[in-house]
Amino acid sequence: MPVNKKKTAKIGIEELYKTSNKLKQTVIDMLTEAGSGHTAGSLGTAEIFTALYFQILNINPKKPYKKDRDRFLLSNGHICPIWYATLSERGFFPKSELWKLRKINSKLQGHPKKNSLPGIENTSGSLGQGLSQAIGIAIAAKMDDLDYRIYCMTGDGELNEGQIWESAMFAPNKKLNNITWIIDRNNIQSDGKTEDVMPLENLKDKLESFNWFVIEINGHSIEEIISACKMAKSITQRPTAIIAHTIPGEGIEFMENNYQWHGKVPSKKEAIAAKEELRSII
Repeated sequence: MPVNKKKTAKIGIEELYKTSNKLKQTVIDMLTEAGSGHTAGSLGTAEIFTALYFQILNINPKKPYKKDRDRFLLSNGHICPIWYATLSERGFFPKSELWKLRKINSKLQGHPKKNSLPGIENTSGSLGQGLSQAIGIAIAAKMDDLDYRIYCMTGDGELNEGQIWESAMFAPNKKLNNITWIIDRNNIQSDGKTEDVMPLENLKDKLESFNWFVIEINGHSIEEIISACKMAKSITQRPTAIIAHTIPGEGIEFMENNYQWHGKVPSKKEAIAAKEELRSII
């Protein structure tokens, strides 16, 4: 197979945390400007996106459509503000695009649209479809004898969808070891706590029973995220699922662990307070 020459931003751990904090502030500005969107999940996954795009993924913003690039797919597309902010920070498109979020004729809508701008690898909408998309791309990679990886993020609320479990059975059966499935385990969904709406535990046991290699991590520890993604690359006979335990709205006290911020955006006053709190962390 062709050997990938990894293209990363090559920055240290401290700088990665600063970048994730910066991305959270950008997301606050984007959502306040848009007047609608999903705040909690976007903030809660900032460290994951930072680790992926600045350390893990084999990508090159100057050559965004190279055949051997790694692919990242976002199944829970409503948290796309953090994806858009990360892609822009990584150099895939100008930051001026970010302030058009959810505007008429904008390329950055409330759910991502494949190739609307460089780096956006999939279209999402109805929840539960991303892992199926990842499987199709993973099979294509093997058919084409290309050595790239497919990373797919899903929420935990969307694990209520039956399609997810069909995909979860299929991928290990076909030994799709080029898939890394990242589950944002933040324990909330639009109308409450996941364990009150449709209990998922023991999630690790469920996935292992389907023959996934499963790693549980603190989804706010960039060190753990990087380590888990590297471990996934060493698994040769089956796909890997990373259960990333996160805090929705992480870094902003009045948002943390409050499901009402799932689909709510801050007022201008709340945005100022949120950014002040984030700046105090650095």
